[in-house]
Amino acid sequence: MSLIPSLFGRRSNVFDPFSLDIWDPFQDLPFNSSALTSSNLGNETSAFANARIDWKETPEAHLFKADLPGLKKEEVKVELEEGRVLQISGERSREKEETSDKWHRVERSSGKFLRRFRLPENTKVDEVKAAMENGVLTVTVPKEQVKKPDVKPIDISA
Repeated sequence: MSLIPSLFGRRSNVFDPFSLDIWDPFQDLPFNSSALTSSNLGNETSAFANARIDWKETPEAHLFKADLPGLKKEEVKVELEEGRVLQISGERSREKEETSDKWHRVERSSGKFLRRFRLPENTKVDEVKAAMENGVLTVTVPKEQVKKPDVKPIDISA
């Protein structure tokens, strides 16, 4: 396998650890993933645009946890698009500046963020729940129970 990416498109082996091709999970979604980094959101959003979200699957549900310190639940939106696309978005407002204030350092980010996740087929999208506690957003998407096939024993005659 080559360390140089293919000049003729995507690689044929997606499990090649030496390939430099990068899989874009947003390539099939109806929005342009480069829009998050374009100038329409402004430079102040660069640190906040990629909110970190954990996705864990348990036997009962899919759990999404996002650390959103300093945000109120009114500043965060959780939506379902096209039936199976979970969208988590929000905005942290920039602090009002007084002309008499002298800033020494500004490290906290402000701006908009948007994350989308395509949910698997085995989810109950009508029962999605979201809760926010201590700056942590938790979205719970219950899973449908897998039906075990009914097994009926049959007597064997002689």
